[in-house]
Amino acid sequence: MIIGIGLITFRLHDCHSLKGKRKVVRSITSHLRNHFNASVAEVGANDVHQRAEIGFAMVGNDQKVINSKIDKIFNLADDLKLAEIIDTEMEIINVNCKP
Repeated sequence: MIIGIGLITFRLHDCHSLKGKRKVVRSITSHLRNHFNASVAEVGANDVHQRAEIGFAMVGNDQKVINSKIDKIFNLADDLKLAEIIDTEMEIINVNCKP
């Protein structure tokens, strides 16, 4: 079993309230969730209105496929142009689950 996890840190220049931030974060997370069938959530910087940290995870059986999907998630998040990406992190974990 291969587990891919990632973190995207955004700078939201035009957000001056947490309400505006929620709108942008909700749009980004729903796009990523719908396009890639991944678990996506805001995972940090919850009280900072000009910064958002969105994490995601996916599971599969092929490391190349998971790596490709993570790259595509980063690209889609950038292509949305809803916020500036200032940092990305990813990790791929190989887990052997044999009884």
